[in-house]
Formats: sequence, structure tokens, C-alpha cells
Amino acid sequence: MKEVKTPKKPLAIYYAIVLLVLMLLNFVLVPWMSERQVKEVDYGTFMSMTEDKDIGRVDVESNQIIFTDKDEKQIYKTGLMNDPDLTQRLYDAGAEFSSEIVEQASPLLSFLLSFVLPIILFVWLGNFMNKKLIEKAGGANSMMFGGVGKSNAKVYVQSTHGIRFADVAGEDEAKENLQEIVDYLHDPKKYEEIGASMPKGILLVGPPGTGKTMLAKAVAGESNVPFFSISGSEFVEMFVGMGASKVRDLFKQAKEKAPCIVFIDEIDAIGQKRNSGQLGGNDEREQTLNQLLTEMDGFEGNSGVIILAATNRPDSLDPALTRPGRFDRRVPVELPDLKGREEILKVHARKVALAPGIDFNTVARMASGASGAELANIVNEAALRAVRDGRRFATQADLEESIEVVIAGYQKKNKVLSDKERLIVSYHEIGHALVAALQTHSAPVTKITIIPRTSGALGYTMQVDEQERNLLSKEDLENKIATLTGGRVAEDLIFHSITTGASNDIEQATKLARAMITRYGMADEFGMVALETVTNQYMGGDAALACAGDTAAKIDDMVVALVKREYEKAEHLLSDHMPKLHELAKYLYEKETITGDEFMKILNEKPLNCVSDY
Repeated sequence: MKEVKTPKKPLAIYYAIVLLVLMLLNFVLVPWMSERQVKEVDYGTFMSMTEDKDIGRVDVESNQIIFTDKDEKQIYKTGLMNDPDLTQRLYDAGAEFSSEIVEQASPLLSFLLSFVLPIILFVWLGNFMNKKLIEKAGGANSMMFGGVGKSNAKVYVQSTHGIRFADVAGEDEAKENLQEIVDYLHDPKKYEEIGASMPKGILLVGPPGTGKTMLAKAVAGESNVPFFSISGSEFVEMFVGMGASKVRDLFKQAKEKAPCIVFIDEIDAIGQKRNSGQLGGNDEREQTLNQLLTEMDGFEGNSGVIILAATNRPDSLDPALTRPGRFDRRVPVELPDLKGREEILKVHARKVALAPGIDFNTVARMASGASGAELANIVNEAALRAVRDGRRFATQADLEESIEVVIAGYQKKNKVLSDKERLIVSYHEIGHALVAALQTHSAPVTKITIIPRTSGALGYTMQVDEQERNLLSKEDLENKIATLTGGRVAEDLIFHSITTGASNDIEQATKLARAMITRYGMADEFGMVALETVTNQYMGGDAALACAGDTAAKIDDMVVALVKREYEKAEHLLSDHMPKLHELAKYLYEKETITGDEFMKILNEKPLNCVSDY
């Protein structure tokens, strides 16, 4: 998109002052300084100096004679007399003399050199000094230059290289909603004929990285109308009333350029719920919000000004802002599903040289839960990996490895584990994989590695579902908890000791068990009762218990019992398949990384009669 710069106002007063100064210099100061350097004498003195041969250069002009002494240290002038012998006397005295050649100078050239060129130089110098002064004062919007209350919104117009809806994949529902807005801006008559009016405001909500801002850019690229873009944080000012003034200025510009689109990114910076005058409130932010509410409600239905806003904290917005008449429509921009992830990968893969035969479906399944931004990063990481290896194209392996980079970080090739630690990590990861493989409701194992990662993990086990799953049963969740405990169980069974390597497994298992009881209604004792509330669902979800103290204690006991029960289940599974645990752990210890196919091949082979020394 091409940004439209606001034209500068002509500095008429400044130019008038410059012109006046130039006129004073040309007509007063320069002639006065020249006169002070020349000494006026009578004609007799001139004749005496000529006869004494104390004369140097002589210029005979139309009404005066300008001459110097022999040493040319002093300049003299005298009036012109009728002296026929002047030329001969000057020649006898050895003077250098000449007469002026009267030429008619070009009036245009004289004007250009005397006025135009100095004005250009003065204007350039003035603008340069003004720019430096503004920068030192804090910019054009500083108080010194009267910029207080001016919005910093950038104005864009449609361009041939802008983002279009075709460049945004995986959000078909959101694009459909926004396409209606674009169509209204192109042809409002067909909506007016039936009496329909477009929403005054559209709120894009969703987790970070799902493409909210990108969708807004696509609307700008498709609409072919002026597009104002500003961040909510730019309204926040130190001085009271300045934020409200910026809102007024923004909407004033929008009304002048209607039909147009105004996009406010991260609107939660100014749109948070008001605190009803309680202590700790932000009066400036509330004034800004009140002005925004007034401006949005002041538009007529056919004004052609549409407000787009984006946030990942919709629950924190003021109800007056989200009511019909202001933000009439809420467009969810959620994490993409399997098909959406595949389409997003293909869009970003257009810019990257890839080897033929890339299976984007497999990559999309491996990247379950990834946002659009993360998928773009995966493709870029694959290209960077190909460059590091000296190849001109990225392969399937590059894409799969880049998923692991985004999830677990880069391989720490310089981190050296002792043989004992490598063996413990091998049994730990095989414990996870074996418990998962021996359960009927678990996702298949696709990769196991004991290579340390920059995230801090000493190894990990990757499971990928063959199909996209939107619902998880109670059995599925219980199997997940059992799989998470499998690593610790393997350590305890083999080494009769436990390590700190299961810290992340413990955290995930506890969180999952608590959610089953408090949020999913999977505890027989409580049934379908919500005992926990979740806020900021798009920002990780902050959970808070909503129950009495004795109930909270009972929940803790039930969480402990649930995790312990799944721990015992994992212990029985590994104890019954101890030979395979030894065989797989030994293989992983030697290879460091094994695929899901290799794992299942060894698992399905005839059991070996081996006994561990540990």
C-alpha cells in the first residue's frame, strides 16, 4: 500500500520576510558598504597624482573616474571633467586605464541572479533549520509546534502491490464478512435501495498472530478508498484531553474523505471498561474512550465511514463500545483448522523455492494449533535451513524440522550430556512414546529425539493425529495424562530414582486434570458445574476458581487422585512391556533420533528376552 503524505502549508509570511531582507541587502546595505571603501577627491588631486606618476589603475566611467595609487592600497573617485589630454597624461604616467563598455544586461538573468537564486537558498536553509529544530523539540506533534491533539493516523490508498484477500488464507468466514463491507463501499446503492445499512464498526477478535491486521490490510487493498490506520496506544497521552483531541482530529479527517475506512489496531489500549470513578482510574483514557463513543455514534448510517478495530482481549472492552450502533459486528479470527493451515502454508510457500512433491497436508497436521504467523515462520525457517545447508530449495525435511524449531527451539549441538544422562533421557522419552502407543485413544508417535533444544528440553516425543480433532472425550484426556506421566514412570521403574526432567510433564498433567474437574464437568461428584472461570482466552487464559474454600480443597484432592490413577495405569503398561522398553531405549540411545515408523516396527516385532542392568 502507498501511504498518502499530508501536503505542507505554504510559508507565505516566511517568504515575504526573505524577500524584504534581500531587497534591503541589494539596494541599501551593499551600496553603503561599497561607498565606505572609496575616498572622494577633487579633480586637481587626480591631476597632481598623475603628474607625480603616483597612480595605478584608472577606470573612466560615464560620470566619474575611479583610480588607485601606485601601490593600489587606496581607492579614489572624482568627477569627470572635459579634459582632452587626459588619455595622453595617463599614458605618460604609466597608469593602467580603461573605459567601461556599456552593455545592456538581460533583465531576466539579472532578476534570477539577484532575487530568485537567493530566495531559493534562503528557503532551503530555512526548511533545513526548521526540520532540525522540530526534531530536537520532539517532532511536529510536540506542544512547541502546535501539534498537540493531531492524530498520527497514516492514510493509505489501494496499490497494485498491496495485500488482497487472495493473500489471506485460512480465514474464509472472516473474509466473507469483510468482503461484504468492500462490496458496500464499491456499490452502496444496491444496499440503500432495499433499506439496508452497513455496520458502523467491525471488531476483529482472535489470538495473536491469526491475521487480524493482515485482514485489515487486505480490506484496504480491495476497497480502493482512503484507509486510515492508527494504533490504540497512539491515543494515550500524558496531558489530559490530548487523546480526545486526537480522536476528534481523526474522525474529522475521515469525514472529509468519506467513503473511507478507519482501522484502530489494539483498541483495548483505550477501550477498556471504565471503573466508575474508583481509585486508580485513568481519567485521560476514559476521556479518550468517551470521545470515541461520541464520534462513532455521531455518524449517519450512509456516511460511508466504516470503523475496523482489532483486539485479542475482547472481554476487557467497555460494553458501551461493543453495543449495536457502534461495533455492530464481531468477526472472530480464530486459529486455523487443518485445511486452513494447509492453505496458509501454500500461500507463504509461493515466495520460497521448494523441492517438488511437498506434502503440505503432513506439515499442516504436524503444526496442529499453530497460528498464521507461526506457519509463516515455519516456511521461512525451512528456507533458512536450506540456505545453511548450501541448497537452492527447501525440502519436506526442512519444513518438518522447522516445525520442531518453532515448537522446541534449535538443536543445541554444543550441549554435551553424560552417558548416564543420555540413557535416562532415552528411557524417559521411550516411556512417553510406549504409553501413548499402547493406548487406543492416543495420537500416533511420529518422532522421538534426545537431542537437547534451546527451549531447555533435553528431548521430546512428537505425536500427530491423523485427522483434525475438535472434540476430546474423557478417555482421550485421561490417556493424555497417562502419556505425560510415562516419562517419570520409566525413570522410576528402571533407575529406581526420579529426576527434574519431568517438570513440564507435571505442569501439563496437573493443568489438564484440573480442567477436567473444574471446567469440563468430567467429575461425577460435581457434574456439570463450572468451578473455574477463564479470562483472556486469546492470551493464554487466566483461570480463577469460583467456589468455596472447602470445595477448592476437595478439587485439589480429586486432581491428585486423578493424576495418581493415570500414573499407576502408565506403570502397569510399562511393567508389562519391559523388554520393549529396554529395546527401544537402547535403540534411541544409539541413534539419538528415531521416526514413528522405526518405533512401531520395533514395537511390533517379536519381544526380546533382555534384562536391564539398571
